[in-house]
Parts: sequence; C-alpha cells; structure tokens
Amino acid sequence: MLPTEIIERYRIRKGSDFRLADFDPDDTCGLDIDKDDAKNMLEAGVKRLSALQEKLYADNRWAILVVLQGIDTSGKDGVIKQVMSGVNPQGCEVHSFKAPSEQELDHDFLWRASIALPSRGRIGIFNRSYYEETIVVRVHPEILQKQRLPQKLITDEIWNQRFGDINNFESYLAHNGILPIKFFLNISRKEQLGRLLARIEEPSKRWKFAAHDVEERKLWDPYMQAYEETIRHTATKDAPWYVVPANHKWFTRLVVAATLVARLEELDLKFPKLDDAALAQLERVRGELLAQKSKNNKG
Repeated sequence: MLPTEIIERYRIRKGSDFRLADFDPDDTCGLDIDKDDAKNMLEAGVKRLSALQEKLYADNRWAILVVLQGIDTSGKDGVIKQVMSGVNPQGCEVHSFKAPSEQELDHDFLWRASIALPSRGRIGIFNRSYYEETIVVRVHPEILQKQRLPQKLITDEIWNQRFGDINNFESYLAHNGILPIKFFLNISRKEQLGRLLARIEEPSKRWKFAAHDVEERKLWDPYMQAYEETIRHTATKDAPWYVVPANHKWFTRLVVAATLVARLEELDLKFPKLDDAALAQLERVRGELLAQKSKNNKG
C-alpha cells in the first residue's frame, strides 16, 4: 500500500488557489518498481479494500460514492476493472453517464445522479458524473440550449450557480452518510495521443476507438480550463478532489486503491454486535445443530 503522505499529495480540500499546471501527470512520487511489484502492491490494496467493503456492507450505515472524471483515455474503465476487482458485486454499483435521455432532460441536472446514488452499505461508482454539467456542457454550450431551461436562467452566472448547487448537494450527501470521493485522472496531451494511436494499431483495442474522441482532443485547452475551474470551485472539506497522475496506469490504480482504503478506514467500520438475547438464541440453535450432527454421525 502507498503511504498516507503520497495520498495527501494529491488531495485538494480547498481549491481557491488550485492550478492544474502544478500537478504533473507523469508523477510517480519517485517510486521505481517493476510490473510485478506494482501488481503485488495493487493486489494487497484490493484485498484490503475487499475486507473493508465487507464491513461497510455489514455495518449498513455509510455509503461510498466514487466519482471518476477524466478526459478520454485517462483510464477510468481500467481503474474500475482493476481496483474494484476484489469487491463483492452485491455491494458495488457502477453507473456510466452518457448523453442525457429525453426523460433526464425533463428534470434538473442533478436528478439522474440522485436516483443512482448508492444505498447504505454499498459503494457506488460514477464513471463520469454530474460534473459533466460544468465540463462538457461548458465546452459545448450548445448542449445547454437543449436542456429546456427558461431562457432567462441561462446567464453568465450559470456555472457559478452550478458549482454552488453541486457543493450543496455533496454536503447534503456527506451529512446523510454518503461519502463522496472524487478523482480526476490527470493525463497529459502527449500520453493521450499515444493511447488513441494504440486503439487504432492494436486489434484488441480497436473496439474502443471512436472518431469523436479525436474531435474532442482538438478542444484540449478548453477542457483543461473547465476541469481546473470545476476543481477549484468544488473542492471542499466534505468532498475533496484527488488529482491523480494518470500517465502511468499502475501508479494511477495504486493511488486510487490506497485512497479508497484510507477513506474507508476513517469511518471506523464494525461488524454488528448481537445483544445477549440474540447470542442466547444462537447458542440454542447451535446446540440443536450439534445434536443433529451427532445423530447423523451415529446413523
């Protein structure tokens, strides 16, 4: 597992002075390990996460909301596949947010996220999220015109209003036992180019390629500005951001796994304890089962 100081290096609690340029997508905190070591470290983290998820499920008081944001090819799907590989599927739900449906457009922008929130005892993962409303929609303002808002509400203040709405929403979640843990997977423009080319050149990856991703790449600078503004305005005590270097997939996954473990450990999760009456009942049932076992053995 990665030490706490590495996790804290990427944690943004208050984003008023946040600058994306201060975070190196190529950073690995000086770790110089081979693939086998990285694999072993991740397996240890996944094992610990699995044990904590079992306690979360049994404790049935908290819920975890993992928000994964990042530009195309930043590794969101890989994080879900590798980091959550050991978690019991019964206690984990993944939601991928695509373009809003007609039904979703008939509601406020947080509605579709609200109905997908994890219930107590579970981990919910948002692959993209309500943050698309201050990122993609900001880069493509024409989308805003399709959201059926009264025209007089579409002003220069709408982004600050949405930042405020999101902060209030996440505070509400935290106050109700749903812990938001938000990751921005910070990939460089150069690394993204290599991954897009790999999707074309490697047969096993061609199914992932979409020409739309190349068009969106042309808007790199507006996207980075939108991410920076979003993180700056929505990093709070209740819902900090983790700006995770994403050029090295092995390191990205280690940071995400270690962060989830650390945040779950803060909750002091416990298996439920039975009262005296329940324990006495268990002893009676145990005695009956042992008697049946003894009888079967004699038979």
